[in-house]
Amino acid sequence: MLFPLFLIAGVAVLSVALRSFQSSFSQKAGAVGILTASYLAIYFITGGSYILGAIGAASWFFLPWVEILTRIRTLRLPKEKQLRPKNPPSPELFPNLNEITREIENEGFVHVNDAGWDWEDYRQFFRLFYKDEDRSQATICLNEQHDLSFYYLRISSRAKGGTIWTTWNYPLSYGLKLTPQFRINRQRPDQSFWQLYQSHREFLRRNSVDTGTIDPLDEARIQTEMENDLRDQIAHNIKKGVLKQTPAGDVKYSWRGMLYLWCQFLLDLVRL
Repeated sequence: MLFPLFLIAGVAVLSVALRSFQSSFSQKAGAVGILTASYLAIYFITGGSYILGAIGAASWFFLPWVEILTRIRTLRLPKEKQLRPKNPPSPELFPNLNEITREIENEGFVHVNDAGWDWEDYRQFFRLFYKDEDRSQATICLNEQHDLSFYYLRISSRAKGGTIWTTWNYPLSYGLKLTPQFRINRQRPDQSFWQLYQSHREFLRRNSVDTGTIDPLDEARIQTEMENDLRDQIAHNIKKGVLKQTPAGDVKYSWRGMLYLWCQFLLDLVRL
């Protein structure tokens, strides 16, 4: 009687331990272990039912629908996102903001501005940097919603033809479709800014992007281009059916969009 309990506990503890490591292999092994522990728990509880055990393990894949149907379905976003000057978040909310700022400035970037926007209980903060030498824009991005907050780093080079070469370490699958002009070089969330910057430079070299083809930017244009990107992204997702307009003039996820979010979650599971 105790053997199943010890077996399930052992697999669960091992899975959590594997998930605590940063390597991709250990993360994936930990995710498989959690599914295995769930399967074993239902299997032994039901007296050896393979089918119910498989259903119990598969239920993890449908767990995001609780969040999608309760919170995402009622979420409303503005069709136009106008950035405004914004004070940096408190050290309690973002304790390593200054440390990351120093890392970026050590690579020759100049702190340009702090901006962001607030909408109901959704907030975004951007700390903007620019390096005139290679015409690269760097951004520290903080997203807040309800009790969830996370940050990521982004480096962009805007070609004169409209293509936006972007390196980032966004920790999740992106919740909206990117516009066609974006070219994404995605890196792991645990990478330092120096690693991201080196990866971005290699990304440009690999695609034969010369610095002379990159548009120079000033402080005003950096913010204007970000606003244009946000507006174009909303319009692109309305066109693709991920978002739809409401009678009040804002936008929300359509049923197709909610299915898209679920598929993005499944992609995260595969990556992890």
